[in-house]
Amino acid sequence: MSSQQPQPDPAPTLSDRVRRGDLFTGQDNCQSREAFAHVTSLWGVLCLIALREGTQRYAELRRMTNGISEKMLVQTLKRLEADGFVRRTAHAVVPPRVEYSLTGLGEEVATHVAALADWFEVNLARIQQASQGSPPD
Repeated sequence: MSSQQPQPDPAPTLSDRVRRGDLFTGQDNCQSREAFAHVTSLWGVLCLIALREGTQRYAELRRMTNGISEKMLVQTLKRLEADGFVRRTAHAVVPPRVEYSLTGLGEEVATHVAALADWFEVNLARIQQASQGSPPD
């Protein structure tokens, strides 16, 4: 006689939802798409990759994500923090010191995002070739 409780069915993946045609329905659908958009935005990708190097101060992140405005960096970090991917630590010192690091969830998603971004970098010549009408190899 087993005393194990039945496990709930895992949430469907995005791929499952596309196959079933219910991409725009279901509980928490908007929330997942919102977090997905934050993670896969240009600045979200770059922040997550930069934070894979370890804890960073704001100025270090700004330098590593060259080209981002202060406003966009602040917005991106706030969104990633609200989604649970980034941890913001404010130290009570003068002058104030704030550090950013990945949470466990952030490390997990950053690994996937970095792999996708690296694929694009490695295959950029093929992508450009295909976009100009030449068949990729």
